Amino acid sequence: MHTQPISPLMMQFLTWVAAGPRSYGDTMEAWRTTCPRMTVWEDAVSEGLVRLEANGAKNDCRVSLTARGRTILAAEAGTFGAEPSQAHAERKGSRPG
Repeated sequence: MHTQPISPLMMQFLTWVAAGPRSYGDTMEAWRTTCPRMTVWEDAVSEGLVRLEANGAKNDCRVSLTARGRTILAAEAGTFGAEPSQAHAERKGSRPG
């Protein structure tokens, strides 16, 4: 389970998946990397944020957000879209003056 704050890169990935139908092939083309420090696809799968829905060949399988992925995206979207001072204030439970 995820215990650390969601990274901006993970938010970008979840937003990209949520924006429209994505096949596994499209997802791998756009997000696969050989960099061991950039594991957004693997992290999203292991944290239960995305799933593959069978549709024939693996490259044709649909990638979609899980309920957990949708919840995290909805909860975090406002703070990532806000100005840094506003996001900090919202996390602290107050509004910027």
